[in-house]
Amino acid sequence: MAKPNTPPRGGGPNKHGFQRPRNTKKTFLRLMGYLARYKALLCLVALCLIVSSVASVFVGYLLKPIMNDYVIPGDFPGLLRMLVLQGGVFLLSALCNYVYARLMVHIAQRSVAGIREELFNKMQEMPVSYFDTHLSGDMMSRFTNDMDTVSEMIGNSFASLLSNAITFVATFIMMVVLNPLLTLITVAFLLLMLLVVKTVGGKSRTNFQRQQQTLGALNGYIEEMIEGQKVIKVFSHEEKAMEAFTALNEEYRSAATLAQSYAGAMMPAMANLSRINYAVTCCIGGLLAIGGVFDIGSLGAYLLYVKQVSQPIAGISQQVNVLLAAAAGAERIFDMMDAPPEADEGKTVLVRVEKEGDTLTETTRRTGHWAWKRRDGSLTELRGDVRFQDVTFSYDGEKTVLHNISLFAKPGQKIAFVGSTGAGKTTITNLINRFYDVQEGTITYDGIDVRDIAKDSLRRSLGMVLQETQLFSGTVADNIRYGKPDATDEEVRAAARLANADTFIRHLPRGYDTVLTGGGSSLSQGERQLLSIARAAVSDPPVLILDEATSSIDTRTEKLIEKGMDSLMEGRTVFVIAHRLSTVRNAQAILVLEKGEIIERGDHEALLAEQGRYYQLYTGNAELS
Repeated sequence: MAKPNTPPRGGGPNKHGFQRPRNTKKTFLRLMGYLARYKALLCLVALCLIVSSVASVFVGYLLKPIMNDYVIPGDFPGLLRMLVLQGGVFLLSALCNYVYARLMVHIAQRSVAGIREELFNKMQEMPVSYFDTHLSGDMMSRFTNDMDTVSEMIGNSFASLLSNAITFVATFIMMVVLNPLLTLITVAFLLLMLLVVKTVGGKSRTNFQRQQQTLGALNGYIEEMIEGQKVIKVFSHEEKAMEAFTALNEEYRSAATLAQSYAGAMMPAMANLSRINYAVTCCIGGLLAIGGVFDIGSLGAYLLYVKQVSQPIAGISQQVNVLLAAAAGAERIFDMMDAPPEADEGKTVLVRVEKEGDTLTETTRRTGHWAWKRRDGSLTELRGDVRFQDVTFSYDGEKTVLHNISLFAKPGQKIAFVGSTGAGKTTITNLINRFYDVQEGTITYDGIDVRDIAKDSLRRSLGMVLQETQLFSGTVADNIRYGKPDATDEEVRAAARLANADTFIRHLPRGYDTVLTGGGSSLSQGERQLLSIARAAVSDPPVLILDEATSSIDTRTEKLIEKGMDSLMEGRTVFVIAHRLSTVRNAQAILVLEKGEIIERGDHEALLAEQGRYYQLYTGNAELS
């Protein structure tokens, strides 16, 4: 059964569903929580920032005594000493700059690594429904683009912002000390600058948020197109693909242009206000100096500070752009982190047991016997008895996918599901795995409601072969061992022989040690499916689910593995979903589903005798859609 595949959108969306920005302050406070893990280093960074900023401001103040006490009187030896002092202060400032820059790189990389690890770990806790309703490219964008903006903010912008703030405060204090009257003029221009930052920065923030979201959508589309190039070419869909890409690309271009335009407009506005401030201060300060109210050294130092006071503000406004992009990226990262984890209230767990007659004893040894351990400590042998009782289910709460389904599979039975696409076959297997939980009715496993079983224990007792094979980067043996991480080499080879994969594996360049990349693209679809079957075999589960497991295998290969599949299914409870009706003939029960309801059930011979839907499908009078 197909699941919803449209990413959910937040409040206040535009035509593409992009969310309005939320609480930036809360986002930054949360980011600061990651930095707070490095308190000692941050204290050292703060000390270096203060020393560096104060030293750079103090260099400007030295201009007053240099001019008044040494240049005008002509005391050149004293002037040389003052220049040496000034040079020493410059070196101290530069050294502190170097130290805090190195420390911030270390803190930034450690913090971002922690965020990335937390995000990846959270992804492992998310339910399958989250991945069914979110684009993989958009999720990847949170690990890459959004994480990069956060790294840039922590590594560069954070320290730069604090440095500029300290420099501004120190400079402003020195200006007040030198001349309070002229400082009032500077304050007026500073207020204008802050107004520019607030007005332009607000618009910039909105568009940076939109830019990050459109980039995620664009990346998601590009990933889909890369993976689907063969389909695109087969159906000559290139023009449609380009049209859709152009629309998304234009949306991103529009958002990025607006964001960068507002960000770019801030610096020229700040620079021009700074120049006007400098010119006005020069005129008034010159008049005061001519009138004897202001000495030349103080005027020179003050004009230097006027030139400098706008630089921290300009620096802060420049970093605002990075901060805004980081806020947008961090919001998307935290959105994913805050997604509800997979709910699991099950307390019944799977344990190893020793079996003597009907007596079960829990053990840590590998005995080949398992049991369910309930909350009260009682043990129930794992047998593979699965039953559905009046199960009704909907993915979205609106469209009902299964209607009052009841069925049972006794230990060792093979149950097959047949029906059109969308009839609910895959949904049944999703419910057995608890990828989703039922809204009505119950599913029991060895007499235990599956909702009472811990999900990791439940899934460890199940083996599943999916229609879409998924191989990982690593050796062939590693991919088979995915079904049982502690499997020995002999167990891996035995599983491959059971799935009839051993022959083709031994013909690979390095046999079981052959490294697979790109999802096993060097293998045929049938070979990839054989490895998937071997992966299920090595886990040795009591219940096996085959979801179109042989759909990607040609009939010759299917016959080749039929004997191995029979061996794999022997003694296990097996659920089979198949379009090829020849693969389900030997099932003890065949259930025919249509529109979420079981319309026929029975074995192959009984259903043929009824001459109903199954008979029509088997004889070719009807086709599976």
